Amino acid sequence: MDATVTPVSPGGPVAAELISGRRARMERTTSESDVHVEMDLDGSGAADISTGVPFYDHMLTALSRHSRIDLRVRATGDTHIDVHHTVEDVAITLGEVLRVALGDKRGIRRFGEASVPLDEALARAVVDVSGRPYLVHEGEPDGQQYHLIGGHFTGSLTRHVFEAITQHAAICLHMDVVRGRDPHHIVEAQFKAFARALRAAVEDDPRVDDVPSTKGAL
Repeated sequence: MDATVTPVSPGGPVAAELISGRRARMERTTSESDVHVEMDLDGSGAADISTGVPFYDHMLTALSRHSRIDLRVRATGDTHIDVHHTVEDVAITLGEVLRVALGDKRGIRRFGEASVPLDEALARAVVDVSGRPYLVHEGEPDGQQYHLIGGHFTGSLTRHVFEAITQHAAICLHMDVVRGRDPHHIVEAQFKAFARALRAAVEDDPRVDDVPSTKGAL
């Protein structure tokens, strides 16, 4: 991936732009965070992640590796107040870039499903690149939202990340935690399941050369 970062506009968020093929990028700057994301849907899973939130870096690296989507993320924010703004703003930007990288969605499989275990935890994700944002997120054990993972990342942020990605990428995601005990494992299984389902959904289908919808558009 090109390591060159386009200077951030001081005027605020700039719309995601297509670079070439299914590769896109975006700069998003607010009073709370400064985010740069570059994504290549036809990559090898190369990740270069720095958000200032170590556990989030770990999750986004796993997302890249298991989806085979090349991902470069640079973010700074008001983490001295709370990491919430930076985590959510990165997810918003990821969603916007994903939506643009997908283009007209011609020739993709559209649907993807994956179940991923991590020791005692098991998560199942189903993705529809539908053009209609929707999230169903169920099954986390009571209290998961209050756990502080890695000293910074609160369990409740997991849902926020998936909400922001689905809303801004205009995809449908059903995420079910089947079982789990360790908070770290519960979150990581979800990110890996999402990655695997997304990988399948955005892949080229050799039997399809149009938009996979009876409406003719997604």
